[in-house]
Amino acid sequence: MRLGTRGSKLAMAQAEKVRRLLQQDLGVSATATVISTSGDVKKEDPPYRMKGYGEFVREIDELLLQGKIDIAVHSLKDIPTIRPKGLALAAVLKRESALDVAVLRRGDRLTDLSAYSTVGTSSARRQAMIRRHYPSLRTKDVRGNVDTRLRKLHEGGYDAIILAEAGLIRLGIDMTIERLDPYTFVPAANQGVIAIVVREGSPEMDMIGRLNDRATWLETRVERAISGRLDGGCVVPMGVYATMVGDEMDVICEILSLDGKQQVRVRETIPVERWEAHANRIADRLALAGGRVLADAARKGLSE
Repeated sequence: MRLGTRGSKLAMAQAEKVRRLLQQDLGVSATATVISTSGDVKKEDPPYRMKGYGEFVREIDELLLQGKIDIAVHSLKDIPTIRPKGLALAAVLKRESALDVAVLRRGDRLTDLSAYSTVGTSSARRQAMIRRHYPSLRTKDVRGNVDTRLRKLHEGGYDAIILAEAGLIRLGIDMTIERLDPYTFVPAANQGVIAIVVREGSPEMDMIGRLNDRATWLETRVERAISGRLDGGCVVPMGVYATMVGDEMDVICEILSLDGKQQVRVRETIPVERWEAHANRIADRLALAGGRVLADAARKGLSE
């Protein structure tokens, strides 16, 4: 089986995890095909400045549709809610962590930093949350893979950087971090989830489906429904986090202004049954409370 992936260390670690599961659980051998994407080429542009859909997945999708690879491995949060015809999300693996973490050059917590210290992140969501919850700190774009960002931190370009904990776990990086409370620092929709995409109706579709984690599938469906209804994406400072609790789901979502001074948030516990209707209702509630206005303002502000 031909497995398509980006070539970064993190992407390769994710592909290797899928390859091992294919071999161990399904008895299927797979080899990785490394594909360079627009997101990899535009290394100086923060994600919220990139144009078009799926800068990190488009080229891989095209090769999958052309039959040049059999499956594609992505970070689910990189996959747009609107997808090309002919592709199907066959499985999501169990989420390792949805949390954001802070890594500091000196100290253990963001509250240890002095005023005007610089926090590196290229996420509009993380920048807005830093500005809201740590108004004395400054934010500055930082690009590159995890190793590059850590190097820039230790070289003194930043006093702290914000990363996804799942990336550190997958890369086997063990270091002092501050895990940020997901009910204060709400994660991006689908953060920490590996997705496997196939062609609709292909022989791989049912087979790969056996790797699907049901709880993560439901949680991420709710997150994607809410984000998609408000056209969230990486441009809007928006967080959505759903967690299964028995037959119910704890859902929190919020949208902030780019400067972090305005915030609209909704938190509800919903039944798993009819999750889609409940997710759409929560999204509409968020929009009517002012979330739509903040989302539109963020898109306009970042396009100027």
